[in-house]
Amino acid sequence: MRLRNWIAVVVSVLLLVAVGIVGVLVNRSALRAADTVHRADSQALAVNNATLAGSMQLLSAKELSEFASGHPFTLAPGQAADRAILEGYVKKSQLFPYGAVLTSLDGVLLNATRRNPLPDADDPGYQAMRELLLAGKPGFSPVMSVTDAKGMPVAVQAVAVPIAVGGAPVALLIGFNKFADTMLQAYTSKLKSAAHTALIVDGDGVAGFSSDSTRIGTRVDPAIVAAARSNAPGAAFVEYESDGVEMIAILVTGDVLPGGWAYVRTQTTASFDGAVHRRSQTINVTLLAMLLIGAVGISILGYRTQVQRRRADEKFQALFQHAPDMVAVLDADGRLSYSSPSAASVLHFPPGSLQGHSVFELVHPEDRPSMMAAFGRLFADRDSVLRLQTRVLNASGTATWFEFTASNQMHNPALNGIVINARDVSETRAFQERLAHEAQHDALTGLPNRRRMQDALGSSLRREPVAVLFVDLDGFKPVNDAHGHEAGDELLQQVAERLSSCIREQDVLSRVGGDEFVVLMPGIINREDAEAMSTRVRLAIERPFHVQGNELVIGASVGVHVANASDDPDQALRAADHAMYEIKHLGGGRNAAIPEQRHLLHVGRHRAEA
Repeated sequence: MRLRNWIAVVVSVLLLVAVGIVGVLVNRSALRAADTVHRADSQALAVNNATLAGSMQLLSAKELSEFASGHPFTLAPGQAADRAILEGYVKKSQLFPYGAVLTSLDGVLLNATRRNPLPDADDPGYQAMRELLLAGKPGFSPVMSVTDAKGMPVAVQAVAVPIAVGGAPVALLIGFNKFADTMLQAYTSKLKSAAHTALIVDGDGVAGFSSDSTRIGTRVDPAIVAAARSNAPGAAFVEYESDGVEMIAILVTGDVLPGGWAYVRTQTTASFDGAVHRRSQTINVTLLAMLLIGAVGISILGYRTQVQRRRADEKFQALFQHAPDMVAVLDADGRLSYSSPSAASVLHFPPGSLQGHSVFELVHPEDRPSMMAAFGRLFADRDSVLRLQTRVLNASGTATWFEFTASNQMHNPALNGIVINARDVSETRAFQERLAHEAQHDALTGLPNRRRMQDALGSSLRREPVAVLFVDLDGFKPVNDAHGHEAGDELLQQVAERLSSCIREQDVLSRVGGDEFVVLMPGIINREDAEAMSTRVRLAIERPFHVQGNELVIGASVGVHVANASDDPDQALRAADHAMYEIKHLGGGRNAAIPEQRHLLHVGRHRAEA
């Protein structure tokens, strides 16, 4: 009897060990799958944030370059006119309100604003910025420090663009911004979280932008700096210790951010691993403890384990019920074998109605072929991870942009499918589209800017003739001098509205300078038609304007050139500009007759290239 009991105990212990080993393996497999998705999501989010930050940085360099190309500097040392141009730009700029300077190519100071203290000429940040320009990259400096009037250090960044004369760079225009007051810092602040800190650091690991504003100007851990210098471009994880605490950082390097800058998100390893790891460790400890329990306790522990598992499932379901992200598992045919409760609620479908349906039925028809091709490649590649954005249809048929992260877990017995994590990125895409729109449109009038106009002119001339009207306002500067720049801006907006009402539906109206506008009329062959439009434009502008309670009267000099199909776009624009100048020299639009069109090769040089 005693032997039989021992045999029962031994068998019970062996069964318990076997159950424990199986439980540990299953738990480890599920943990690996969750870690794969979690790390992939974290990397994708970090790359997305870094890309947005890089776009905002490049947008600042673009504004500075457009300003440099649109203002004829004398580049004489200490020239008052150059300083006035710089002061006016800094006063109105949203990106470089801190200050601006003009220097020679080798760094000799030619002129500077005087509103705020600027970094010393021997600051190594200037040299780093010039080296980037020489390498053909945008000129962004690392973190530079100045001392304000109260003796407090202030962290600033310099952005440089070349000033060209005759197509060759002759000087540099450098704009400065205070990190704490930039739009990029405002965006980074929105990433603030109690669990982690997001930073954008220079090549030396000094933070310029941070979700925690007190970290601006401080250095990140040396382990992160070493990884940024040694790792290949892209997103990577860096694990290190800080004051005895295990930490993990997501590091994004390469060309995503200009000037050698990098995006870093740091947090404790415990907070990054989160509840999934803590639950896994608890289960493992429980399983190991079960190995020490005798046969008498098997039934009790089995019952307790079932209760714990049921509660864990209920907690899991509760978490996913209200999670903003959608989680699903697809079978080999692309059908939903599992979908989180949030998937139905986010897409406004009845609970459980998505089960068994093909995921491709929810994809927008235009995106469906590419989605099916991408998932075909994912099915064929074991352990691969797919990231893409596509439009998803909700119950009413409305399309919303989602970002998908899919992991091939067909070989994983715990999942046996494609694990998908999807989140709504419509606001992020709208922000990116707004940035793209602002890059091609004038901020004051909302009209296409010079770059957009030149693209439209080049595209039209490849197909058909185009009449080009170059419009310059007569008497605009006195309005600015007498009534101020705000009145001048309102006047320009009213001019834009009147010109928009004059042109045809297929015509293109753009603002290319301070008081300069260009009208493109595709398909116009006869010069008489173009001159008729010129007359309408001039008469529209000569009507009195009512600005801030004042009646203002201005005129317009309109240069006309009819370009043949396949003509050079730049030469066509120069020809219209030259014709406008002839009218200016004859007394302006009210007094001068429209000059005869000259041969395209004999026109004057356009100011935008001066």
